[in-house]
Amino acid sequence: MPQPSAPRKTPGRPPRISREEVVTTARRIVDSEGVDRLTMRRLAAEIGSTPMALYHHVRNKEELLVLLLDDYAERALHQSELPAQPRERIVVAAGAIHEALAACPWIVEVLTADDLLSTSALWFVEQIVDGLVACGLTLERAIHGYRAIWYYTVGEIVVRATAARRRTDDDRPTYREQVFADLDPSELPRLAQAADQWAPLTAEDTYLDGLRAMVDGLLAAR
Repeated sequence: MPQPSAPRKTPGRPPRISREEVVTTARRIVDSEGVDRLTMRRLAAEIGSTPMALYHHVRNKEELLVLLLDDYAERALHQSELPAQPRERIVVAAGAIHEALAACPWIVEVLTADDLLSTSALWFVEQIVDGLVACGLTLERAIHGYRAIWYYTVGEIVVRATAARRRTDDDRPTYREQVFADLDPSELPRLAQAADQWAPLTAEDTYLDGLRAMVDGLLAAR
């Protein structure tokens, strides 16, 4: 005797999702595979929902990236204790930005490409600008000073991230290493003298030294 067939499930609403789940899943995708692999369709599939359901929380990928930036900035914010002395406050706030960016280099690509900035990240910007003003700069000069610090910070992260990615993909000697191996001391005496030390010296993390020198230069020009 034939068995009765199981009742067919009628499609219902997709499971409810929270903004926290959206951000957590997006962060996992970006951290493991890169920002280019983050799409609304991929995110919905990971959560087990539909792209339309995501739009109740975020309007598009750009807003999703802002939420991610805000999430990273919030976590950095809770770990930051800034000194009262304004010069050191500038250095510590910029160092916190650098540390967050170094841990997540994709953020630099997003910030520089789309000019996105989260509300929580603005707290660090406020500390740098306010510290420069407290040290005697006008507001206009302080904003220009922040921009110089930001460019220095972003440039350092981009160079290091690109170099690390290149060495991961290809372990052959770099073009720079080949050039330094063949320097003519009669034409470039100092560089030839430093040829053997160039790679290890330039690989050292001197960000904070450079940052302090930059801040001192900005304050000396007031």
